[in-house]
Amino acid sequence: MISTVESPAIPVRRPSISRKTKLWTLGFLLIGSISVAVSKFHHWDERLFFDLKSHLNASVWKGKSIWLPGYSAYIDAKPVKGIEQNLSSIVYDYDQDRLLAVINDGPTELVALSKTGNVTGHYPLVGFEDIEGLAYMGGGRVVIVDERTQQLSFFQLPATPQSIHADDVQSLSLGFHLNGNKGFEGVTYDAETDRLFVVKERNPRQLYEISGMGSSLGQRMQIKIRDLTSWIDDKVFATDLSDIHFDPKTKHLVILSDESKLMVEMTTEGELVSFRNLVGWLSELKQSAPQPEGVTLDKDGNLYVVSEPNLFYAFRKH
Repeated sequence: MISTVESPAIPVRRPSISRKTKLWTLGFLLIGSISVAVSKFHHWDERLFFDLKSHLNASVWKGKSIWLPGYSAYIDAKPVKGIEQNLSSIVYDYDQDRLLAVINDGPTELVALSKTGNVTGHYPLVGFEDIEGLAYMGGGRVVIVDERTQQLSFFQLPATPQSIHADDVQSLSLGFHLNGNKGFEGVTYDAETDRLFVVKERNPRQLYEISGMGSSLGQRMQIKIRDLTSWIDDKVFATDLSDIHFDPKTKHLVILSDESKLMVEMTTEGELVSFRNLVGWLSELKQSAPQPEGVTLDKDGNLYVVSEPNLFYAFRKH
């Protein structure tokens, strides 16, 4: 009988993963996770998709839209002399061919600007609180929005710059989802159909249409309020809403986002048309607009943006 002697099993050595490799792997996973989170927060995938879609449909909208990608800056981040901080909202006064803006603190006032961003007049706002939005209604009448109280205040601008007192204006308080410093940020007016559009910043983002406001001032009030938030819930890929502008030529809206540094063009039926970045590396701007708070267009189609603390931008079609 032949006996066999079993040789001891030789352990199989598996290649060990070095600590350095583990750290590199962990680092790549962490960077990947952060990249995905940042992309989701800024909606980069949606931006890219809509950018491609809008350019493919450019011929459809030619001559019928504002077409934001067609603009380039000719005044880039000009500091407005005489204003140190809190420059918020801007609107075009077509009766005097000038711009109007608001400063929401230190002091609270409405200022007149030239179309090159120079201050030409001061209207101190006495007794008002956190003014963020501004719209021009024609004939010297303006409406301003208080963010915290969500109050709309209507008044005539004096022929010469002077103080405006809160006790002397007409006002309407809406008070939807009151939550402090995340309330109404922007307002714009469609004079032809007597409609105000108002945007709430966030938590939640909201869009409202108020019809009959102009014709009701000083008379029996007959207004209608529509909640158009569904237009932006699924379509406007911005994390907040900081201003809104109605363009009477195209009948389109421009919605501005501070956090996303983005302008979006939309029809008054809620259809997205075009968009434009205010991010430096995605545009011709030397640096990203730090806190864009106001947007408007003049009669010649030039586009203006103001950004806190005191920066002025002007764009024209190229």
